[in-house]
Amino acid sequence: MDKLDAYIEAMSSPQSPLLHELERETYLRVINPRMISGHIQGKFLEMLVRMLQPRRILEIGTFTGYSALSMAAGLEEGGIIDTCEVDDELESIAADFFERSGYGSKIRQHIGSALDIAPRLDEQYDLVFIDGDKREYRAYYEMLFEHNLVHSNSFILADNILWYGKVVEEVERRDKQTAEIVAFNEYVLHDSRVESIILPLRDGINLIRVL
Repeated sequence: MDKLDAYIEAMSSPQSPLLHELERETYLRVINPRMISGHIQGKFLEMLVRMLQPRRILEIGTFTGYSALSMAAGLEEGGIIDTCEVDDELESIAADFFERSGYGSKIRQHIGSALDIAPRLDEQYDLVFIDGDKREYRAYYEMLFEHNLVHSNSFILADNILWYGKVVEEVERRDKQTAEIVAFNEYVLHDSRVESIILPLRDGINLIRVL
């Protein structure tokens, strides 16, 4: 962590003890632990939920549950988060922390591809957080419209949209993840159904509002 990142963390409200424990456990037990949302992004998600006051949230990519717990902390009573994760080996870690958090009743955990699960849930979402397989970002996005999962003034957040700075470099032929992120950003920019802005928070978030 460089000095500026350390300053940002020090000058922001601290993460809860439970989230701190989850972050430590993720780094100890999970491959690619840097995929976790972490302190600053987690606080941003919590604040955004408090501001927008959504009733239904869809998360594509649970990982170990940090982002879902962050959003649940800002979610009003009666609100629900449907969170989907393809890696069933992560299910028990997230489930344990969901149960211990006191927000467990707000989170519905699903194992499998969101492309299969979300259309069957019979919900329409006020907020969607996309943080799954980068190669499927456009597929997730189009699913939301095709199956009427979002409405006018729904917000969509797409994470890792700067992809470690690779989006402004020449994309290698085999680098399908970077290629899809670049294609996704351009696709959203030219989509007349939405307006969007990319926030340089952590690895970049594309903040999208459905018109």
